[in-house]
Amino acid sequence: MTSTEQPTAKFSRIKIRTGALVFCGDQVALIRRDRAGSTHYTPPGGNVEPGEDLDQALARELHEELGLDVGQAEGGELLWVVDQCLTRPGPTPPPRKLHLIYRLHVTDAVRATLAEQELDELPDGSHEVGVIEWIDYRKTADLPVFPPIGPALAALADPRTSVPDAALAAVTDENYTWV
Repeated sequence: MTSTEQPTAKFSRIKIRTGALVFCGDQVALIRRDRAGSTHYTPPGGNVEPGEDLDQALARELHEELGLDVGQAEGGELLWVVDQCLTRPGPTPPPRKLHLIYRLHVTDAVRATLAEQELDELPDGSHEVGVIEWIDYRKTADLPVFPPIGPALAALADPRTSVPDAALAAVTDENYTWV
């Protein structure tokens, strides 16, 4: 940054993250990340890259993280949107992030071909290992899932239940503590 550039203000930029709840029967794939002092889960997915449309981003992320070809899955509808305006640790101001959570279903045969771990490249070139866990969706209410969709996920009557409103509560410093 040159001396004439101003630092980016908190939440002055918006990122979009596509992710998916990939179901196989009553189980859903979540990535468990173990970090110093904490463990949390995330749906497979990631940030939309410049020039990429949402479908391309979701397909790319599911292939990178699970080894899933979305053509082998059923569904793909948008399930939830989570607006994140949350301060987080780090040297750069946090962006506002919109999490678009889609829903897909795979067969046991497809599930057997999917990855068991995911490597997330860190800025220094090393990798953080995430473990792919298949968890009964009804047991996610108390899990540390981010974005915090566990209670809404556990409340579904079944994995194919339609939801009346795709907008879940925003994640802010007032209702969430970064772990």
